[in-house]
Amino acid sequence: MTLEGIASMGFGSVTTSGFLAAYALLLGASNFQIGILASIPFIAQLLQIPVIALVEKIGNRKIIALMSWIPAQLLWIPMALIPFFFSAPSDAAIWALLGLMILRSVLNAITSCSWNSWVRDIVPQHTMGAFFARRLMLGSVVAMGFGFGAALFVDRWGDSRPMIEDQLIGYTIVLFIGAVTLGLFSPFSMALMPEPLMQKPGGVSRSLITALKIPIKDRNFVHILKFHFAWGLALNLATPFFAVYMLNRLGLPLSAVIGFSILAQATNVLFLRVWGPMVDRVGAKVILQLSASLYLLVVAGWIFTTLPERHFLTIPLLILLHMLAGVAAAGVNASSGVIAMRIAPPGDATAYLAVNSLAANLGAGIGPLLGGTFAVVFASNMLDFNIAWTASSGSTSFPAFSLAGFDFLFGIAFILGLLSLTLLGPLREEGEESREVVLESLLAPMRRMTQPMSTVPGLGIVGHFPYSALLRTPIPGLDVAFGVTAFQFAETARSARIAVGHGTETLSHVSEIISDAANRLWKPGSFRKENSRELAAQTARGLIHAHASLESPDLLVPGEAIEQTVAGLHRAGIGEHEELVLGAAEGAIRGAIETGADIRTAISGAIAGVANSSTARNGFTDRIFDDATDAMMGIVIQSDPAQQQEALDEIQNYQS
Repeated sequence: MTLEGIASMGFGSVTTSGFLAAYALLLGASNFQIGILASIPFIAQLLQIPVIALVEKIGNRKIIALMSWIPAQLLWIPMALIPFFFSAPSDAAIWALLGLMILRSVLNAITSCSWNSWVRDIVPQHTMGAFFARRLMLGSVVAMGFGFGAALFVDRWGDSRPMIEDQLIGYTIVLFIGAVTLGLFSPFSMALMPEPLMQKPGGVSRSLITALKIPIKDRNFVHILKFHFAWGLALNLATPFFAVYMLNRLGLPLSAVIGFSILAQATNVLFLRVWGPMVDRVGAKVILQLSASLYLLVVAGWIFTTLPERHFLTIPLLILLHMLAGVAAAGVNASSGVIAMRIAPPGDATAYLAVNSLAANLGAGIGPLLGGTFAVVFASNMLDFNIAWTASSGSTSFPAFSLAGFDFLFGIAFILGLLSLTLLGPLREEGEESREVVLESLLAPMRRMTQPMSTVPGLGIVGHFPYSALLRTPIPGLDVAFGVTAFQFAETARSARIAVGHGTETLSHVSEIISDAANRLWKPGSFRKENSRELAAQTARGLIHAHASLESPDLLVPGEAIEQTVAGLHRAGIGEHEELVLGAAEGAIRGAIETGADIRTAISGAIAGVANSSTARNGFTDRIFDDATDAMMGIVIQSDPAQQQEALDEIQNYQS
């Protein structure tokens, strides 16, 4: 599956980016036709509705996916050869491209319906975030290399060829080579993936309409559908035209446009390592909220790249916007699909995920069509706000704010995006964490990063800037823009434990390291106590994962992880004792299950750790014992129900 992602994303760097838009412009496309080109792949996903019945009837999702994906990839060859059959620029050439894109998108819709259900049964739910983030990260690396190389080749090819017909040959070469290499390697890799037995929906057989009604009647799932439709509409109102804007309005060469795209992909790769594990730890909903709000900040920022024309800050601003776009896209990509997969029940996964895909793609398909229409309507419109100074010696004025052409499009997309974010509020996800605790952890590395520079004049203010005020800032995305990573305690605990394993620290120092990390991150009393349980869980979980990576795994048991976590966080004044104990117990058991530890040994050690950490503060009671064992059993049932009886037997041994 990872190899398939690398191949499809690598080729996608030229088929779903500014490269394809530039190709269409040379063939004679207008702004409205660019909107049509961008909307076709999304609108075609409506065909997933009849495909649901096909998938449930045949039951072999692998065969369906391969039989549609192979011809879909081969269609890029005739699309690449359009300049050999039609003169350009011309209506015939662009409509040939649009027609072939429609046919390919129909095949892609068939693939998507079977692929979503197939993948959902392969990847374990508790590691979905990390796995898909890693897949996206590796695919993005290949996409950066292939995309930038293709753009450089096309620019160099066109530099010495003034005729449009000759310039188009460079695009033909890139698309043809990409199709027969990466394009065909994608279905080849797909063919090597296993096909688990497809779970049939419970009860009697049902019609297609009945299957589609089930996710629509699920009130919690409807919140996801509403958001994905509204978000797809808002985002795709503007993003398909970023490349056109840079090529036509800003006058940048294609290599610069793709270069900016690669910059976004580079930050995307870096932050997939952050967002992916966070989705598994704090839930997909909060990550989706944070990254989507940052994306809106980026969309609004495009308005200021011209005032009303290109200015000396245009390029620096484009660099910043693409970097932040990469951060935001990583979060959206790592969370938006996972949240639907988690909530969808196994037996009805095909219908749930197909309806979710329909909602997202319907919004994403309407967005470019509206965007193309707005681009035509506002093409000759301008709105200026000027600041004027008048004195006896004369007057002067300069533009403070200006909207022209595509700027109206970006502003409308920003407003619609704000409205779409409100739809995530009622959504409920099991194990979700609050926005505040994630943001506090996101901002913490900024403070630590600037500490070594505090002796440099002027940089001390950076380390002491009240970033917590950003949590209350009404500008969406500004709070996330200063973040770097989250749940530093899990990584801090992991590093401390590895140091113990290599003999550079003693085990007793682990709690001191945890305490010191807490003191660096938060001032006394500033940490929200209601989040202390989750913080303790992630700390103990990080210790267990570090323990599993050592050559001497007998140095630490879950009980010691609980004791060191509780002692370190208690010393830092974070949370109530009982909440820390319960959280550490949950994290230790979750970490033990994830690392393949024996459940009886893990439960035994965890109970001992609960008893020791509570007795040390004269707080061990039957209630703490019962609450801790209930919490641990909840983790076992959620993570690995097959071990439920063994865990229960071990707890009963201690009770007796």
